[in-house]
Parts: sequence; C-alpha cells; structure tokens
Amino acid sequence: MKVPMIMTAGPTEVNEQVRKAMSERATNPDLDMNFFEFYKESIEKLKMIYKTKNETFILNGEGMLGLDSACCSLIEKGDRVLCIENGIFGKGFGPMCETYGAEVIYFSSDYKNTIDAEKLEEFLKLDSNFKIATMVHCETPSGIVNPVEKIAELLNRYKIISVVDAVSSLGGEELETDKWGLDIVLGGSQKAISSPAGLTYITISKRAFDKMEARKEPIPSFYCNLLLCRNWYQDREFPYTQPVYNLVANDIAFDICLASDYLNKHKKVATAVRSALKRGGLELYAESGYANTVTAVMVPESIEYEDLFNTMVRDYNIMISGSLGELYNKVFRIGHMGENASEDKIYMCLNALNNTFEKLGFKPKEKLHLSFVEEVNK
Repeated sequence: MKVPMIMTAGPTEVNEQVRKAMSERATNPDLDMNFFEFYKESIEKLKMIYKTKNETFILNGEGMLGLDSACCSLIEKGDRVLCIENGIFGKGFGPMCETYGAEVIYFSSDYKNTIDAEKLEEFLKLDSNFKIATMVHCETPSGIVNPVEKIAELLNRYKIISVVDAVSSLGGEELETDKWGLDIVLGGSQKAISSPAGLTYITISKRAFDKMEARKEPIPSFYCNLLLCRNWYQDREFPYTQPVYNLVANDIAFDICLASDYLNKHKKVATAVRSALKRGGLELYAESGYANTVTAVMVPESIEYEDLFNTMVRDYNIMISGSLGELYNKVFRIGHMGENASEDKIYMCLNALNNTFEKLGFKPKEKLHLSFVEEVNK
C-alpha cells in the first residue's frame, strides 16, 4: 500500500517517535499497578493542554465517542438543549441530543463567519431555559474558530452547562477551560495532538458531574456513562480494558506538543498559508474567525474538486481534504495542525498544489509555495 502524505483536516501525520512507541512491549493495564501511575501522569499532561484542574479522562474510542457520551450522560427525556451552530458539525449536535429525548432549539449563525455572540445574548434574554448548550470550537469543514470564551460567559450567566467540541482545536488554538468556565470539553487524538486515531479526550467540571448525578433516570448506556470514569485511581479499576498501546504512543505525542510553542507555531503557519493562497488569487471560504488548524478554500470555477484531489494523490502522493454537506465539491481544505504545522510539509503541499492547478488549467497569480516562504519568514 502506497501511503500518501496526509495534509488533511485530520487525521494528521504521526511523528516517528509516536509510531515507534506503539511497537514497544506493553503491560496488562488491568493488573499492573504501575499502569495506573502512568495513566495519571499522562492525564496531568492533558490537563496542561486543556488548562484545567477539572477531572479529565482519555476514552477508548474516536472523538465521536466523547460527543455521544456527553449527550448520553447529561440529557434526559424532555430536557431543552440549545444547539449553537454555524456549520455542519455544530448542527450535527442536534440529532445526537434528540437521540436521548432532548427538545433541541437551534441558534444559527452565518456559516461563513463566527458565531455572533451579541445576537446570542439577545436570544438568551428572551429564552434561557436550557439545561445544556452545545457548540463547536473549530468548525473544521469551513475553517472557522468560534469565540467560545464570549459564548461561555453568556451561558454561565444563565447557568447553562456548556458542551464544547474542541476536537479540531485542542493543541492548536487558544483554549482556557477553567478561565473561561467551560463544563465539558472534548478532544480527539488524531487532530492537533497528532496521535493515532482512536482516543477521545474529555474534561468535565464538577457542575456537569453534579447534573449527571442528579438525573431522575439512569444514564441509558454503560460505555457512554461518564460517571463510571470517576474514582478510577482510588479504586485502581477502569470500566473497560484500556488501549494500552495507543495510550503509550499518545503520551509521547503529549510530550512533543508540550515541548513546543504550539499555539504560536500554529498561528504562524496558518497566517502564512492564508496569505500565500490569497496572493495566488484563491478565495478563502470563511470571512472571519480563520482557524489556525485548517484552511478552507473555494475550488476555482474552472476545476472539479475530484480532479484536484486525484491529481495531488496520483502525481505528488499528497492528500488534501474536500469538505462536507453543502460545501462538498465547492471547497478544498489544507490541514496545518500538529505534525502538519510544519513549514517543510506545507511547502511541499503548496508546491504540489501549485503544479496541480497549472496542470488542470488554473494558473495562480503567484507561486503558492514561494509566497508561503516569504510570508512565514516575515
């Protein structure tokens, strides 16, 4: 199998040190008491990335497990849930909440811009009777990062539990869990942390746990029951067998992340990518709130996305992303998060992209990779 360099919006490239860690011998995580100490130390690293003192866990399952677990553990039939959305993933929280009997009310913003906190404030003045509110920090399909700090301030004013999908932002965007008063924040191993896919990160406030414990009906799941994650250290027992190889590799990925100036690194390369694309005559999809982990770009009218994608893979062995829903075939995306927030990798990607455009009959106004070098060195 010929594996391409994946400059996608996740999963990302995985560092060689992380890959090697998965090949080492591993212990039995249920019986080896040393494993509990290892897991505890790894969680402390994750708390540093989350910037929190809240209870924090790593769940055995891809990032969607965290979203589902949060909804399952908090929502009871008839609960009113505010779905704050300006994109495909944000809106997708709604059907998930309805699965558990929620009455979902949507607050929708323009999909090309960040969520309008001032309009949300006016909305909440008229209707704030919600148990929880869901939102996405980085709306990956459109390359937009939302003002979670401002939104959380409003939700806390009305004592609404916040559930934040930070899968594509954790480790690449500023995120202050405790300072901003966030209740549940969800992450995924395969994005800016650049660990193999298969793990969910989740941090949970006392207020959120109190809501779970005050339920009238039992949580309708075992695997998604977040209350079962508590007291693992005191009891030296997990609710299921831990994916020890993934966790050992993931711990190395935490070390790599924490050893770098990861926020400034992401901001620097993202700014340079956007500038280079605009200098080349390409149009960004978003109009505000540009994400530091992924850039969404309009496909030139003279080109089909499928041809763009296939030529990049076939001729240059580099894979980029398309988008989803209404943006399918209209937008392509370059992921510059985690291991992909590398000047060398981005240079190679933009060089291949420039050549691909020319092959398909679209000539950028400037060489994309050369413009990137100029911008990143400013």
